Amino acid sequence: MRAVATLLVPYHLDEHLPPIAALVPDADVVMSGSMPGDTAWARYAALHERVAGHVVELLGAPGTRLDVVTGDCLVAAGTVAGLQRAGHDVAVLWFDAHGDAHTVESSTSGYPGGMSLRIVAGHRPPGWSAPAGLRPVDESRLVLVGARDVDPPEVEYLSGSAIRQVGVEELDDDAIPDGPLLLHIDLDVVDSAALPGLRYPVTPGPSPADVVAAARRVLATGRVVALELAATWFPIADPPAGRALVDELLAS
Repeated sequence: MRAVATLLVPYHLDEHLPPIAALVPDADVVMSGSMPGDTAWARYAALHERVAGHVVELLGAPGTRLDVVTGDCLVAAGTVAGLQRAGHDVAVLWFDAHGDAHTVESSTSGYPGGMSLRIVAGHRPPGWSAPAGLRPVDESRLVLVGARDVDPPEVEYLSGSAIRQVGVEELDDDAIPDGPLLLHIDLDVVDSAALPGLRYPVTPGPSPADVVAAARRVLATGRVVALELAATWFPIADPPAGRALVDELLAS
């Protein structure tokens, strides 16, 4: 049986979120508390570098799969850097209700999480230092799954890129890239009517069961080296449906 290591990153951006620890109480934990740095992007960079280091350490045993549980999508920069440093040239399946394809220049809200996939593809925001070893993932090896709340600048970028877009229910073997995989799931990909308390809810959308079934199809390839879950709800919400979904996905 394949060994599984679990990493908890209890942050939303640079905000420490102790309630997330309850999702995976036995996980290895990235530093709890405030991150060093004079600016927000410098603090994100410090966190992402630590995440990358933990990923390399936890993947030390050959054949290990890593589960990462965190509070935002931006942590994926550290996860990808760590996977690459560990020798995995990963493709990424990115489950999200949103495009996450903004740049600093295109975003009207300025929300860093909305730039996460674009950063994985190579965008480098001013003031942010990429984790050591992070290489852009080629657009042809990125798949955006379940996105339905996509802003016009993201639509323009995605339509001219090699990033593939599919619905959760339509994800099949043909849409899954070759080679090692990072399966990233922002839990807001689920219909917000079934998962209250989300920071950026979108309805309608797929059911929790649909998302679990799609994740299992990806995991069945045997090529997932990391499963990353972004629990993007407000800490005060602590939705039972969200906790149940995390448990079911990790059990997969």
